[in-house]
Order: sequence, then structure tokens, then C-alpha cells
Amino acid sequence: MEGTTGQTLEGEGPRPPVVAVETHGCKLNLADSEALARELERSGCRIVTEREQADVYVLNTCTVTREADSKARQAVRAYMRQFPGSVVMVTGCYAQRSPGELESIPGVSLVVGNRAKGGLAGSILGLIEGAHGPRASGDDTSWPTIPLRHRAMVKIQEGCNQVCAYCIVPKVRGRERSVPPEALTAQVRERLKEGYREVVLTGTQLGSYGFDVPGTSLEALVRGLMEETSLERLRVSSLQPQELTEGLLGLWARYPTRLCPHFHMPLQSSSDAVLRRMRRRYGADLYAETVQRIRQTVPEAAVTTDVIVGFPGETEEDFQRTLDFCQGMGFAAIHVFPYSVRPGTGAAHMREKVNGESLSTRRRALAELGRGLAAAFRQRCVGQVRQVLWERERELGGVKLWEGLTDTYLRVQCLSSRGLANQIAPARLERCTGQVLWAKPLPGGAFPGMP
Repeated sequence: MEGTTGQTLEGEGPRPPVVAVETHGCKLNLADSEALARELERSGCRIVTEREQADVYVLNTCTVTREADSKARQAVRAYMRQFPGSVVMVTGCYAQRSPGELESIPGVSLVVGNRAKGGLAGSILGLIEGAHGPRASGDDTSWPTIPLRHRAMVKIQEGCNQVCAYCIVPKVRGRERSVPPEALTAQVRERLKEGYREVVLTGTQLGSYGFDVPGTSLEALVRGLMEETSLERLRVSSLQPQELTEGLLGLWARYPTRLCPHFHMPLQSSSDAVLRRMRRRYGADLYAETVQRIRQTVPEAAVTTDVIVGFPGETEEDFQRTLDFCQGMGFAAIHVFPYSVRPGTGAAHMREKVNGESLSTRRRALAELGRGLAAAFRQRCVGQVRQVLWERERELGGVKLWEGLTDTYLRVQCLSSRGLANQIAPARLERCTGQVLWAKPLPGGAFPGMP
């Protein structure tokens, strides 16, 4: 295994080994981290957050930008400072792309890329057993299962065959592979037994699900999960406009209370010239038509997006076109990414690089627009009754608040003496205070007008 140093843990007594898992990047990484945590827990480990004392720290990395790489290195060094003597293991996309950069950081015990990630739990357990001896099955432990999140991430496929010019992901995740639908149905049922109320379907290229499995598709999978499980809330994490077929979109009309009315659809640019250089498979017109279809079918849907600014050859006119397009789309949120050169991608060899000053200016302008659009969307939602998954209680100035997530992917909070943890219940969105959207749970958990 890459980067193994032969280091073993120091410890004494029969206490359960403690493993902390930190995740950077996308929901697919979250799904991988949750799967690793479950495997370790079944083997007798105790899983904690990355800020707690642990025997082993596992960092699951992202590498889509230079900033993501830098964040990973900073996290590794922070472990060394805060928890000296602990074992630090690094996995994920950065570990796959450039293991040597991570192995060179003093104190890193193990670096495991995505292609060898299936053996990561075994490597961790091997180090643990060197100090504590073999552990019995997790069924015999006395500590409770600790879910990493209140929503379960279920990976339905991995890899991408599209090879966009700016994107390193195909090199670190490989070609498209789909998980068989029967296995996914079983996974969802298992998550329901564990107490999860929402499942998020994740993947590298979600809309390509089933291309390598005859007789299935994303539409068939979603329909099957609706028909064959009692899942209350399903969220589809990301789609491209050409992938949202009439049949797939129609499922939101068929299951309006169970399919979350939230569509994350990366735009990247609205300049067709830039999109062609990026090797995207849609143009601005198709994107706009798809948003229109979404809003006709699901009128209160939230549409969120990603945009890359400063792609090689992007002119001021191209950027202004994108800015105007985003304004017209009325997105609920925009994730802005400054173009970042990734070695080994097609765009790395392109000329006409955008200078740093222009890139920063464009980033600030689009981020400012995004903040304004997000505020406008929150304000438009005031007065609506939405299904909220209440996730955690916290205290602010001596007052106890509940925080939750609406089906439209809005963070809300409320004052309530009721125990709301991990409940899905309707709440009226009452007012905005800055970036905070306040909600009021409805008595009895019923929508107005329901019998």
C-alpha cells in the first residue's frame, strides 16, 4: 500500500480504538467516508469527528483546484500540531493524483489513492491490531453508532467518460461504473433501519447512471426507490441539462413530497464559445430551456449551479454574458470557482490565460451577484410551508435554537421547546434576518388545508 511506514499505534488496555474521519470536497467523498466509517465501526472502532482526540486521523481529500490541495496539506499539518503522536492517513482524489506530495509531509503514515481505497479499512485495522489486538464484531460493542451526517449519502456510480477540458476528476476517479439497482435498494433500506430520514444520491456523473448496466437508468432507479422503499425524502445531488429527460423530471410531479424540489445543475459558463472549449455537452439555450421545464413542472424548485470564472480564452464579453445569464436564471445559489490549472488536463495546455487581476475581479463580481440572488430566493420563500429535516440543536446567547434543512436546500432555524432531532416536519418560513431564515414548525406536523 502506498506510503506505508510500518508505524503502529501506541496504546494500552482494552479501550476501543478511536478513528476520526474528515472529508473535503464533494458529496461523493462524503459517501466514501461514510462507507469507511461503517466498516470500521463494524470492526470494533469508535468513530469521532476530526476535532476530537483519536488514535487515527483519516483525511479524505479533494483535488479539483489548487486551493483544495492546499487545504488538504494544511489539515494534515494541523493534525500533527494538535494531536502529536497520532497516526495520520490520507486518501481520496489528491492522494490518487499526487501521492508523493502527501507522502513527503513529515508524520504522514499512509497515503491511499482512490483505486486502492477498498483496502483502506484493512490497513487501518492492521495498525490498530498491532497495539490493541483483534477486536470483535461491532455488534458486541457498547457505544452507539455515530452517523457522520443526518442525511445518508448513497453512491450510485463512480467515474466519468466526458473528459471536460478543465477537469482532473476522470483521471482520479476513472471511467464510469454503476452500482446495480438491487444493491442500491438494499443500501437505502439499510440506511432507513439506521434511522436516516433523507438519502442523497451521489456520483461523479450522476446522469450517466446505468449506461453500463443494461436495462436501467437514473429514471428507473429513482422510480424503483420510490416504489420499493418507504424512504421519506430523496435528493438527487447534481445533473447536467442534457440528462434531465422528460421521464426523469416527471417523477418530481409524481412524488412531490418525497423527491426534494432542488436541482443542482452546473453551468460553468453561458458563453457557447467557452463551453465548447471546456468540452461541455450543452449550450446556453439548452440550459435555459431545462430551467424553464423544471419551473413549469416544479414551480417552487430551487435551482443552484456552479460557475468557473477565468477559463482560458474567456473574454470580458464572455464573462458579462455569464453574469447576465445568471441574473436572468434567478439561481438560489451560485458556487463560484476561479479556474485552476490541473496538470494532465486539456486546458492546462491552452494559451490565452486570464491574468490574475481579471480573474479575481470576475470572481468577486459573480460572488456578489450570487449573494444577492441567494438573498432574493430566501425572501421569495418567506410565507411558504416547507418540509424541514431538523438536524441539530444549538445555543445562541443563552437561547436554544434548532437548525434544519428544507426540501429546497435552505438552511433554517427556529425557536422550539419540542424535541425535533432527526424529524421531518412542515414549517412555515416566516422571515429573513440577514442570511438567517427563520421557520416556525406547524402544530401537529400537518400542512395547511390537509385533512
